[in-house]
Amino acid sequence: MKAVATQHGKVSLAEVERPTLPAGHVRIQTVYSAISPGTEMTFIRRASEKQIVIGYSAAGIVTELGEGVRRLHLGQRVACYGAPYVRHAEELCVPANLVAPVPDEVSLEEAAFAGLGAIAIHALRTADLRFGESVVVVGLGILGQIIAQISSAAAYQVLGYDLNPERADSLKKRIFHTYDTQEELEKAVDTLTGGHGADAVLLCAGGPGEELINASLDWIMDKGKVVMVGDLTMNFSRGKMFRKEAQVLISRAGGPGRYDTGYELDNKDYPIGFVRWTEGRNTAEFIRLLAEKRIDIKPLISRIVPVQAAEEAYHAYGSASSVMGTVFKYGDC
Repeated sequence: MKAVATQHGKVSLAEVERPTLPAGHVRIQTVYSAISPGTEMTFIRRASEKQIVIGYSAAGIVTELGEGVRRLHLGQRVACYGAPYVRHAEELCVPANLVAPVPDEVSLEEAAFAGLGAIAIHALRTADLRFGESVVVVGLGILGQIIAQISSAAAYQVLGYDLNPERADSLKKRIFHTYDTQEELEKAVDTLTGGHGADAVLLCAGGPGEELINASLDWIMDKGKVVMVGDLTMNFSRGKMFRKEAQVLISRAGGPGRYDTGYELDNKDYPIGFVRWTEGRNTAEFIRLLAEKRIDIKPLISRIVPVQAAEEAYHAYGSASSVMGTVFKYGDC
């Protein structure tokens, strides 16, 4: 079967083996898969001589059930999240814990972003905000846009910030307090919080982090939080952190269960009374938000392209700042 792979910093459509179906997993015919540009472009740049299949967020149709799978059925529309089970590939075998049903009112194009949705939700859970509290979302690529929309749906006071005016304008259609200069953002934070500062700042940017983290420590209130969502270097002022007794946190992927072979490979779910929100439950929650029209991903989809055009699709992220979300389509969909 065909899958998108990277090697020596280049992208190609490779022929790979059809995955086997272990107990507790489901076989999915991929209809769409979504690019996560921050993670995947970094992975491509760092690719070595070993060919690696990339991707981690997709949607499709269940075609086969592994032993012990109960809550899913053949022919069901589903979204799924989590490498190495979910990839940009024609067919997937995914632990049932990482699969969420997609109701008819949700398009599979939007559902393909379920992995990014789970990551966005877990980032907000890491910030541990409450109704009415304020959050600054920095970096308004596809992930930052999703985080901002979910924050608004949760009735937080949301401020968006990106130096790219196009990205800021895109979010401003939904979130009024969105800015493309630091001066404007800082004035808004001061005004909207009564001079106290924001409850949390979520950093969805990548690269050198010292200047941005230090600025974030100025934007938050006493005992506020700065949450790293993007791939930032962790250099910042201890003095600024100490002065406010701030929390500097990192959000890892889509939630509890990620990288645990017991939860993922062996499909052993955590009891809900002990772990309320796993990566699988966060994935399902993203689909619920889509179904109830609390968020809207369609305007964020810049392009839907055949998977055969994968190389060109990644190249567009390096050359066109206007590209936000890209979805690969498979077969005749």
